[in-house]
Amino acid sequence: MAIQISVFIENKEGRIRKAIDTLAKAEINIRALSVADTTKYGILRLIVSDTEKATKALEDDGFIVKESKVIVATVPDKPNGLNSTLALLDDADINLEYIYAFVGNEMDEAIVAMKVEDTEKALEVFEKNNTKILKQEDIEKI
Repeated sequence: MAIQISVFIENKEGRIRKAIDTLAKAEINIRALSVADTTKYGILRLIVSDTEKATKALEDDGFIVKESKVIVATVPDKPNGLNSTLALLDDADINLEYIYAFVGNEMDEAIVAMKVEDTEKALEVFEKNNTKILKQEDIEKI
């Protein structure tokens, strides 16, 4: 499991940039990000090199931040590679709430961060099927 930080941001010009600038000033490296938005607000989801330091920097700069656990797994970097991983969840009747991808160091694999309805069951399914799950310390090395 990895720690994701979610930053709640007003949906107006310059707010995402301000959050990213806050992280840059704190010398935080962003490993992955995703933005979901509504008319008035957005959620900036991040996996970073130092979660604790990033959370503190963002909160000190006035942002509302929530930490949560997500599954970070490698998937084959080939056509239908992601689908083969998603099929494992579907076959086990596990709902995928959201997913986003990022780049790793290995050329033959891609990396996805997933929030699922039943984390423990998903981890069991992935372990049974030899899916490589990254821990926070693995991500910090990317």
